[in-house]
Amino acid sequence: MFYLILFVLAFIATYFIRHYAIKKSIMDVPNERSSHTTPTPRGGGLAIIFSIYFGLIVLYITSNIESGLFFALLCSIPIVIVSLIDDIISLSSKLRFMAQLFSAILAVYFLGGVSSIDFILFNLEGWYLNIIVVVAIIWFTNLYNFLDGIDGYSGSQAVLTGTGSFIILQNEIGLIIALSSLGFLFFNFPLSIGKYYVKKASIFMGDVGSATLGFLFAILCFSDTSGGNIYVWLILLGLFWFDATITIIRRYKNKENITEAHKKHAYQRLTQSGWSHFKVSTSAIVLNIVFVVGLYFSSKDYYLYLFTITIIILYFLVKFIDSKKAFN
Repeated sequence: MFYLILFVLAFIATYFIRHYAIKKSIMDVPNERSSHTTPTPRGGGLAIIFSIYFGLIVLYITSNIESGLFFALLCSIPIVIVSLIDDIISLSSKLRFMAQLFSAILAVYFLGGVSSIDFILFNLEGWYLNIIVVVAIIWFTNLYNFLDGIDGYSGSQAVLTGTGSFIILQNEIGLIIALSSLGFLFFNFPLSIGKYYVKKASIFMGDVGSATLGFLFAILCFSDTSGGNIYVWLILLGLFWFDATITIIRRYKNKENITEAHKKHAYQRLTQSGWSHFKVSTSAIVLNIVFVVGLYFSSKDYYLYLFTITIIILYFLVKFIDSKKAFN
């Protein structure tokens, strides 16, 4: 019943946020960098976050979550506020970065710091890990935002990542994120037959959803770095961090301004090659299901090998997309 309430809460909240956004003209208007062609309401991610916070509070009241982790996850509130404002009136990147930096440092503090990370074959230990983790949290926050560019992509990956973490790591918070995202996804996931759309997204997640989800997943990733668990998160989020990271490296090599918005991510180039949003998002779902199944039938001793296989698959996937639409 608890999980059903989360789904229904996100569904209803998305419905009302959509109508409010239309009424107040809070719209994502297409530009040269957009993957959509018609003005669409944005800010729907607020419904996801509202449902997630509700779930976290219930866990806290019933003593089913450690207080340190609870408050670390709530450190996302500054990001929610700044991102929501940015969805309405554009804010400077410096202000967004300062909010993310503040949230990341505070979250690491509530986690009690990260003193070691188990990579199975070796352990990293030392105070310097806290600096690396803060940078990684900020990177995860932004890369999830970068990859929120087509209908159904970020929402469906949140569902798969959250569900996968629950199945593999028994992470109840992951299931909360998954069901909250699923309620929103009913309004955001596209349907098409060939190149013809039956249904397009009626509302977008916006920065308030994508940036906050990236932050929350990063906190969960670093909340338990024992037993090679970090590989689970890197595999589940592989489509996102690999695409974002390799794209920024390639743009840097091309001597491009990496701070400028662009349409060169692998998933964007795939849509430019003629794939529909539905086909790209569905293909990503299938691939992530494969990753989850691989993790489920693998023991912790083999996480590193599975991670290596994941990297190889993602590399050849990018090369395939290069053949469809060159990286210029």
